[in-house]
Amino acid sequence: MLKLHWFLPTSGDSRTVIPLGEDGHQRPPTLDYIAQVAQAADVLGFDGALTPTGTSCEDSWIMCAALIPLTRNLKFLVAFRPGIVSPTLAAQQAATFQRISNGRLLLNIVTGGNDSEQRSYGDWLSHDERYERCAEFIQVMRGVWTGTGFTFEGKHYRVEDATATEPPEPTPPLYFGGSSPAAEEVAAKHLDVALNWGEPPSMVRERLDRLRQKAADQGRELRFGIRLHVITRDRAQDAWAETERFLEQLDDDTVAEVQGTLSLSAAVGQQRMLSLHGGSRDKLVVAPNLWAGIGLVRGGAGTALVGSHEEVADRIQEYHELGFDEFILSGHPHLEEAYWFGEGVMPILRKRGLIPELEGAGARKVGQHAFLALYATKPKV
Repeated sequence: MLKLHWFLPTSGDSRTVIPLGEDGHQRPPTLDYIAQVAQAADVLGFDGALTPTGTSCEDSWIMCAALIPLTRNLKFLVAFRPGIVSPTLAAQQAATFQRISNGRLLLNIVTGGNDSEQRSYGDWLSHDERYERCAEFIQVMRGVWTGTGFTFEGKHYRVEDATATEPPEPTPPLYFGGSSPAAEEVAAKHLDVALNWGEPPSMVRERLDRLRQKAADQGRELRFGIRLHVITRDRAQDAWAETERFLEQLDDDTVAEVQGTLSLSAAVGQQRMLSLHGGSRDKLVVAPNLWAGIGLVRGGAGTALVGSHEEVADRIQEYHELGFDEFILSGHPHLEEAYWFGEGVMPILRKRGLIPELEGAGARKVGQHAFLALYATKPKV
């Protein structure tokens, strides 16, 4: 079965892909709004929701903890950066979160690819040194979770008899993205789910084969996830019309400025994203139903699946056949696009036996009425 995750826009949300400036986010990331997005994902049957990390967004741990009592089944894929906090503290935070959420924590370890942002956190290590430290961080964190008192001495960390009050139950799976050789070594040795940005199938096939072999050489097996935006409508032409609307809002100066900044990134994955379009508006369809326009003005995940519900379901099935079992999806704005995907694509995937049927209250017709019925908690006065 596939696992489908949505995205919580904790840096703000809008009907445009432009993240900053006068035409940027029109919906601030208040708890009330982020709760609407999380509750929609919960009702629609998404497995979890990724919450990003960085100086441009709200703190992922605090935001997700606040959402625990406002949701029922949704898991929280909390992104955080090793090296910014101690691995013992991170292990304790995860154990506490698992207890108070009844086991709804997933962890996304973000080593960091932007040197200037890392330095704003006080982190001056080089790219490969960060991955070296990340490997030690994971070893200490997993050691703390054993509950036996963990002692470790490495190049970056030294702990003695490190414990948490109680080990987390269940142990949260560790998600991890990175395309460099250093990142792939860490993934093969230590991680549960290796993440990839939404590249064309022809680009990801070789990488998945390589990572499978690296993991096998360590006596391990990796699962794979992919990060994509989605624009899905009843009719394909309506979905593609959204891409035209997005492009109409992008002036050439903004695109050139963002592309210039992204070209300086040390992240191998970011350079692979840039290679898809080269900053040009003329070659944004990089594979069937795969549009790279978002990457003109956004770092990280820069591609979207665009088309009718049936077409988008077809592309998801193709990626699954390549080896991707987990999909982290998003759309602008995230509340409305969650419903377009949840009501349009997910029923098709259920009919194909790729995702489970909704159970209990969630099995009712999803939509605004079901949403209000499940979450209408405001007291009457």
